Amino acid sequence: MNRGLIRILFSALAFLGSLPAISQSQKWKEWEAKADTLYNGQDFAEAVTLYSKVLDSNKPKDGLFEDKDLYNVLYKRAVCYYSTQEYDKALKDLELFKPAYPDAPQPKLLRAFIYRELDDLENQLIQLDEAMQLQPPNADLLKWRGLLYIQKSEYKRALADMLHARQFQDDPEIETYLGLAYFHTEKKDSAFISFNKAIEMDATFTASYLYAGSMAIQDGNFGLSLEYLNLALRLDAKNKEALFYKGVALVELKRLDEGCRCLNRAFYAGFDDAADYLTEYCFDSGN
Repeated sequence: MNRGLIRILFSALAFLGSLPAISQSQKWKEWEAKADTLYNGQDFAEAVTLYSKVLDSNKPKDGLFEDKDLYNVLYKRAVCYYSTQEYDKALKDLELFKPAYPDAPQPKLLRAFIYRELDDLENQLIQLDEAMQLQPPNADLLKWRGLLYIQKSEYKRALADMLHARQFQDDPEIETYLGLAYFHTEKKDSAFISFNKAIEMDATFTASYLYAGSMAIQDGNFGLSLEYLNLALRLDAKNKEALFYKGVALVELKRLDEGCRCLNRAFYAGFDDAADYLTEYCFDSGN
């Protein structure tokens, strides 16, 4: 998770700060304060115990808490459950939260984070869409949603989000994802301009080389692919993805000995897709 999205998640705790204030005399306020101290120290499991004590002593009536401050406690417990990877419990707390504040964006964002951890792309996108409709545009969220669109092969939408994100900030990730979106919308020159810009911005960002190299293979430009992949391997000579794509490019250029060595290294490094190429081009040819 990048730092921008971490800030979105944890700064969200302040969004109930404008709720009507009530008397601080209740005993549960002391429990909440102790829980907050534990929370700020990232002792999430212990914080859950005290937040639960607060909520257990203030049961909702007809599905709603009479004291609105309890929704802040409920939300903080959901964040703690997320932090301890108890995702079902976090989602259950957010369901309790929804009837009182159906248009609050932060709980929707927390749901999106949870669904990302659960590899649930569809629900992740639904929650992210809903949250983004309720607050001003944000580069991190636009980048996140754009990547989801790429995973769904909805490249025109991905392109729109990445271009929008670039209006707020530019970084190697945005340029790399722009490259992917451009390439798959038949704007190949723009794609490699974005890949090269990402590399100029951060020459250590390996993903730019890998995506540029693999896109060059798809475009049939195997020489260009080797240029990107050799640079990736300078950063990490054991990068299994770079070894695989380099092997593919070399095989396509009929440089079988070199290609098969790369594919073999990729396979033994754990890149299983190399097996098909090894079988087709290497084993039969005596390599």
